[in-house]
Amino acid sequence: MTRATEAVGREARGLVESGRAALRGPGRERDLLVQSLKAAGAALLAWVIADEWLRDPMALMAPWVALVLVQATVYSSLRRAGQQFAAICVGALLASGAQLLAGDVLVALALSVPALMLLANWHRFGDQGVYAATTALFTLASGTVSGAAVAHRLGQAALGAVIGVTVNALVLPPVHLRDVRENLAGLAKQTGDVLHEVAADLRRGDWDASTAADWSYAAARLERRLEGLRSARGWSRESLWLTRRWLHLVYRAPASLPDEAEDERWSRITGHVRTLVRTLAVSADDSRTPVPPEAGALRTYARLLELIGEACHAWSEWPSDARTGPDAEPDAEPDAEPDAGSAAEPAVASAGGPAADRAAMTELDELHERLQLSLRDHAGQEAARAAVLGTLLLQAENIWAETEPGGHRERLPG
Repeated sequence: MTRATEAVGREARGLVESGRAALRGPGRERDLLVQSLKAAGAALLAWVIADEWLRDPMALMAPWVALVLVQATVYSSLRRAGQQFAAICVGALLASGAQLLAGDVLVALALSVPALMLLANWHRFGDQGVYAATTALFTLASGTVSGAAVAHRLGQAALGAVIGVTVNALVLPPVHLRDVRENLAGLAKQTGDVLHEVAADLRRGDWDASTAADWSYAAARLERRLEGLRSARGWSRESLWLTRRWLHLVYRAPASLPDEAEDERWSRITGHVRTLVRTLAVSADDSRTPVPPEAGALRTYARLLELIGEACHAWSEWPSDARTGPDAEPDAEPDAEPDAGSAAEPAVASAGGPAADRAAMTELDELHERLQLSLRDHAGQEAARAAVLGTLLLQAENIWAETEPGGHRERLPG
């Protein structure tokens, strides 16, 4: 009972925090709130039109369809409207035909529903195929099967589809540009966190295979974050289909995505981090030939990782800064993003990262030189240690070159 109470308490606190986040400002919680209210509003509008104005006795179909067609993007609303309407037509017609043929509701259900559930898996219906079977159930349960009744249902479905798509397109059309920037910023911050975690353990000197396994889990989470970024990129691209001109007209804000080259750059960075962690994990395995470098070299390397992690953290600040950059309109809708090519650069320059920090650059150069000397010393003593240190240094150089692509590639030659 205590665990159940704690679980309920956590869920309640999560709901309260989500509500506060929605009220505080733009974000995922507010987006969900807006979409939920739009769906409810579309359903109410469809009910008023169908029941109060048209006096249709089968008014349930219109609000039902309108409710489910307020989707995450205008394009998906249109696509699913077509799929759902086709599924509803098939379900209503097949159920009505089965009822007229069998003359019994139970037999009509046995004839139509299994076939419709199989048809629901047809890829042309997407994830809307199940509405063919639910429409058949609704049609047969209503007890009225005739040409006029079927026409009423199809007309109501068409009305609901038009209302749902129209509301989604005209009332705060959903745009997911913020998700790309948030995922990019999150990926950069998480990369810096992983580098700092590795650096802290290396400095203490008490790391082992278990510690390396924790690093591996943290690096694996980077891959999941990267997948989230790719998914957000797809949603953002889709959210601009059919709405780009409308967003310019309504919100007077440029509707553009961050450059996709940023996705690829951070994909390479996370790949280097995984290789770095894998190298340390292999060197910690007593059954493998590679062995860790000496403690002094590892402490120097830890400080180098700290500086690179700080660069990642500094870079992670630019997406939020870019939203209020010089190109952003004062009345811009929160999801509409400023042009990536013009607003991003000032934000990076103001982040205070190593690119603008001469002291950090000087220290990084010194650390790199010391590690190069350590590498020469290791090469003269033990090839296995030199191989590990050389691989670690190479990955650090690769990460730094990608983190600061604009001006310091030559500072850390690979």
